[in-house]
Amino acid sequence: MCKEKRQYMKVAFLDRDGTICRDYPDQDWANVKHLEIIEQHLQIWQRLIEQGYQLIIVSNQYLIGEAIISRQQFETLHQELLQKLATMGIPILDTFVCPHHRDDICDCHKPGTGLVEQAQAKYDIDMSEALLIGDSINDYQLAERMNIRFLSVAPEVEHRI
Repeated sequence: MCKEKRQYMKVAFLDRDGTICRDYPDQDWANVKHLEIIEQHLQIWQRLIEQGYQLIIVSNQYLIGEAIISRQQFETLHQELLQKLATMGIPILDTFVCPHHRDDICDCHKPGTGLVEQAQAKYDIDMSEALLIGDSINDYQLAERMNIRFLSVAPEVEHRI
């Protein structure tokens, strides 16, 4: 009997705030009406797609757990962002979010590995080809814990693009 070979996908895990779109001070998020895409990063996402990568967002959203924004506010802003990116030729395969308070103990708050593990459970990901792109030390530490390549879009975080 011939076993069918599984097809594994190349995935780039992307942080959201400060990487794909502008980040704001916590207290300002309640008044944000539209997320501002960081245009100088668009070419990075386009290049990854050209290289055969699927894009998955992994994002800490403790603002939900701390009641700074509601889950509905997050969803509205996030869906608008996904639609904007799609019209720019940058489809996002999926999004995995940690909505917990910063003081909660959970495995999904980066640098915990839960968000990437959720993606692995849902998709056949070639982790040897995977990479994580972000702007914080938490993103860097998550990549280290998952043993995947890290690229930074922030000058103060190692392994800059």
